[in-house]
Amino acid sequence: MPIKPFAFINDQLEQRKSQHLYRSSVPINGKQSRYIDINGKQYLNFSSNDYLGLASDPALINAWKKGADLFGIGSGGSYLVTGYNQVHRDVTQQLQEWLGVESIALFSSGYSANQAIIKLLLSKNDLLIQDKLNHASLMEAGANSPVKMQRFKHNNIQHLQTILSANTEIDNKLVISEGVFSMDGDCAPIDSLQQQCQSHQAWLMIDDAHGLGVLGKEGTGSVSAQNINNNDIDIYMSTFGKALGIGGAFVSGSSQLIDYITNFSKPYIYTTGLPPAMVYCIGESARIVQTQQWRRDHLSELIAYFKLLSMKFELPLMPSNTAIQPILIGLSDTAITISQTLKKSGIWTTAIRPPTVPNNTARLRVTLTVNHQKQDIEFLVKQIKQAIDANLDE
Repeated sequence: MPIKPFAFINDQLEQRKSQHLYRSSVPINGKQSRYIDINGKQYLNFSSNDYLGLASDPALINAWKKGADLFGIGSGGSYLVTGYNQVHRDVTQQLQEWLGVESIALFSSGYSANQAIIKLLLSKNDLLIQDKLNHASLMEAGANSPVKMQRFKHNNIQHLQTILSANTEIDNKLVISEGVFSMDGDCAPIDSLQQQCQSHQAWLMIDDAHGLGVLGKEGTGSVSAQNINNNDIDIYMSTFGKALGIGGAFVSGSSQLIDYITNFSKPYIYTTGLPPAMVYCIGESARIVQTQQWRRDHLSELIAYFKLLSMKFELPLMPSNTAIQPILIGLSDTAITISQTLKKSGIWTTAIRPPTVPNNTARLRVTLTVNHQKQDIEFLVKQIKQAIDANLDE
């Protein structure tokens, strides 16, 4: 009997289900906010990356409408054909001034930007060195590239130094780390990373998707939060879809690097440009982030309050001072059970499981936003404590 083509699809899906690793998308109704509506039920939303509460902010909704009136909706083409509107240039210059960087290239997503950089800059004779907990977009790009890739232990500068010292003969070396790690919430020691790269003639790239807008002076990110200029990092990348509440991404660096992207990066050259109305809205969001310090102050207060209550209730909180506050559970099926229990209590908190995180480190990924109130956090912590204790009693 002939083998059915692509039979592995069903086999692997069934395997995922048996391992409690199966995933599916759940549609929400309406806007991102303090509460989300799913199948007609309201849930306190503790799974959003909308850290500053901008995704549904009336000022940004109006900005998108105004942008559509001024510039239309679709860009009409790639950036090198007809898809680069004057608003793209204006907002790019605004971002450069705000972030203190020399030049910027816009991308449709952070995933695309990360894949583009690794594919563009590195060949089989080069060396890519990544923090072990870097985002899947970075790891996958390295694994699918002909470049030699090595990983250093998470935030372990000594291990990074060992790798760099053992590869002095390689000319092109790129070290990549997240600024704020998306599943752990902790921050990279950027100053030490930079020192090692400078000492070993390597470039440093920081993926700051979860740091931009939240950390640093005027929300300029993880790098500035450690008293380093963004322009001193060889490649600084981030997205507009987390704290800025919109979508899209950018890569910044020297004018020469951005010129090289413009001329040689296929994901940049052959992708339709970001919609101009959306870019206009990004500009307004950046202005709000830059000028409304109260959002970061309020978020910091909520983070401190959550950590205080978590300690009081002895929750297995992982070390993080950012809006990402993971609670380590361990087994995937246990994390799912606790997450489902919380949903019954009206709390939406996602269980994060392998392969997104290492085996036996499944967790509840609690994310805090300025939309939350202290009473929400009090309710959340008590419900998590009850769910964990109930699971232990079974």
